[in-house]
Amino acid sequence: MIDLIPADFSEIYLLPVALIVLLLLWLIVRARRGRARSLAHALDKIAFERIEDLVIPSADGGEIQIDYLLLTAQGLLIIDIKDFNGAVFGSDKMQDWTVISDKHRFTFANPQPALCDRIAAVRQIVRQVPVAGRIVFLDGASFTKGVPALVSSLDDLIDEFVEQDKAAAKVNIEAFIPHWELIHAKADLSVARGRKRKRPRL
Repeated sequence: MIDLIPADFSEIYLLPVALIVLLLLWLIVRARRGRARSLAHALDKIAFERIEDLVIPSADGGEIQIDYLLLTAQGLLIIDIKDFNGAVFGSDKMQDWTVISDKHRFTFANPQPALCDRIAAVRQIVRQVPVAGRIVFLDGASFTKGVPALVSSLDDLIDEFVEQDKAAAKVNIEAFIPHWELIHAKADLSVARGRKRKRPRL
């Protein structure tokens, strides 16, 4: 039976298999880059400045890390990013949320309490500026049983936080800048990936 398999079997099929694997890897990388570009585009639309991977003192005396802190025309906005593919099942009262896709099923802790801790940490530094927070699920996730509080998509984020009144945005940003600098004074920026300054076109 072994004699029925051509000697050059591996040579015949190795190249097509390798090409298929490379194509799949390229599609995965392209999809991830597309999501990253979409996230950057959304943040650029709503943020005058932003800091990534910020570490500041927490309300209990320790430290807390923030994925993104944005200076917007409405105040400071904390963004927690969730990059899951599949249907997400979660609610305000559930301790664990579940992601179900064609290939995987897993649970993760309800992210709302952690976001509230981050909001409290920022509010103890800037007490006179509005501070909001959103848990942003990228395009691969969908909520089929209703969207919990503080959860947003990128489109929802833009709709909620883009300021159409440019004159009002300019006035608000100028008022918020001294408080934004307080964040920098308290932050451990040595672990941050960077600070991106984006001047609004006002």
